[in-house]
Amino acid sequence: MSAPADPLVCDYLKHLEVERNRSAHTVRAYSGDLDALRTFLTEAGVDEWSEVGLADLRSWLAHMSEQGAAKSTIARRATAVRAFFRWAARTGAVPTDPALRLASPKKPKSLPGVLRQSEAEELMHIAALAADDADPVHLRDRAALELLYASGLRVGELVGLDVDDCDRERWVVRVLGKGNKERTVPYGRPAAEAIEQWLEHGRPKLANAASGPALFLGRRGGRVDPRTIRRSLEAALGHVPDAPALSPHGLRHSAATHMLEGGADLRMVQEMLGHSSLATTQVYTHVSVERLRRSFTQAHPRA
Repeated sequence: MSAPADPLVCDYLKHLEVERNRSAHTVRAYSGDLDALRTFLTEAGVDEWSEVGLADLRSWLAHMSEQGAAKSTIARRATAVRAFFRWAARTGAVPTDPALRLASPKKPKSLPGVLRQSEAEELMHIAALAADDADPVHLRDRAALELLYASGLRVGELVGLDVDDCDRERWVVRVLGKGNKERTVPYGRPAAEAIEQWLEHGRPKLANAASGPALFLGRRGGRVDPRTIRRSLEAALGHVPDAPALSPHGLRHSAATHMLEGGADLRMVQEMLGHSSLATTQVYTHVSVERLRRSFTQAHPRA
């Protein structure tokens, strides 16, 4: 296993990319995790994947813990290794699955940062004020932020939208999410108005031969980059007093939390966010409870 490009790992990564339709980011993460394991095993004198045992894998996890790796990192790497050996055993590349009983440390539950509803309102107000100057970039930023918050889209989904994905009569957007799964997500009047302003008065000023069908454009006319949306969000949040620093994903967290606080059904929120598992969506119920607990502690005389 000392070769720079391990053939079995290469086959597995190709399986993830082609057959499982995993993103390039996921494939890179699995590659790094398996390279780290291979390095550890080589130093321990284990030269073939077929020689790996459960004790070797447990030693690797223990070694990472001793080196100060975060529990979340160890848990992620254990998940990657279990998936790899499950595939290798199924394809006959190894005689048995040594990771079948490999446990990983429980990741500490971390609640995602979210805006309060009043802070979200102020954020959108600031974006609208900036768009009053009719600068096409400001019109784009307002429409992008309104749509992110209204629909709970991932920023990658947002920048991947085409003009035809947005049904401006029904106020819904067609989204291609993880695993190329398509879903239809509604949005409300403020987002609809911001999108109309962008499409009527902003996009035509930036569009050129490189634009194609992209809904949101950068200053040079090409499809906007996710980092540009992140910067616009950070700039607007800087004018919201006491607001936490959030990425576009934090705006997605905020949208989900506010929908549940408003009485939305958990499965409806799951469908809207494009979660494959209800358990992923349930974290937002914990966010709501935690916010309630903080408010109680601060306000109730008998807290």
